[in-house]
Amino acid sequence: MKSTLRGAGEELASPQPPFTITRRDFVQTSLGAGFAAAVLPVAAQTMITTDTQGLTAGEVQIPTKDGQMPAYRAMSAGKTGLPTVLVVQEVFGVHEHIKDVARRLAKQGYLAVAPELYARQGDATKYTDTGALMKEIVSQVSDAQVMGDLDAAAAWAAKNGGAGKLGITGFCWGGRVVHMYAAHNPNLAAGVAWYGRTAGSYHAGDKTPLDVAGQIKAPVLGLYGGADSGIPTDTVENFGAALKAAGNTRSEMVIFPNTPHAFYADYRPSYRKEAADDGWKRLTAWFKQYLA
Repeated sequence: MKSTLRGAGEELASPQPPFTITRRDFVQTSLGAGFAAAVLPVAAQTMITTDTQGLTAGEVQIPTKDGQMPAYRAMSAGKTGLPTVLVVQEVFGVHEHIKDVARRLAKQGYLAVAPELYARQGDATKYTDTGALMKEIVSQVSDAQVMGDLDAAAAWAAKNGGAGKLGITGFCWGGRVVHMYAAHNPNLAAGVAWYGRTAGSYHAGDKTPLDVAGQIKAPVLGLYGGADSGIPTDTVENFGAALKAAGNTRSEMVIFPNTPHAFYADYRPSYRKEAADDGWKRLTAWFKQYLA
């Protein structure tokens, strides 16, 4: 298994540009139930289900600059002052797997919040055609919008039981967002990115994680599949090298050999239990080290 160390970045020479959100109506005002239509049928024999015993879990509404954003929240019942982990959706939106990840994190002692970051554009869980989803929703979601919404989710969490340190994790589309948010928010304590692009973007005009590597100060753990046809290993290695060159010696990029994209998605055929279990152990240790 390859592992390259990265860590705390340099001070920025100038402030980052402000992120603004153009006002528009929220198309999706509540979370969908079950799994995204594009990923059906689910692989029930490997799917992990986490209960809500001892948790406060369910949908919440998070105020943003231009409306209420639906999100899934899970946390230990009756607890306050918890460290917060923002959970960033796959390209398919906040469906049952992402909600379950939030509950898994809540069982570890975190306030986990998964905001629906496509809420202004539409309900990704209703799409059966991935191509149409990418064109009609995903390509319309800018990093500026996402950064602002994640800031709003973090601010909401701080007032609703999560006054501890702030972390972030995300998958696929959300894995890239982890890197971008780490560059955006200097108060982020740690991040874990699961197979997110390091050399590309989804919205025209947005930068890539490689472009902003020098701005990343927080320790970020990257978990990647060596057989991921959409994310060549050299792009991950180049990103890691850029972090190291910027003085980021705490972060780490891990590449699991012979492992496909979406290896943590236990409801899909791409699931690889050994790599998924190893990755989760790394995540829990990472957050324990930097968020506890």
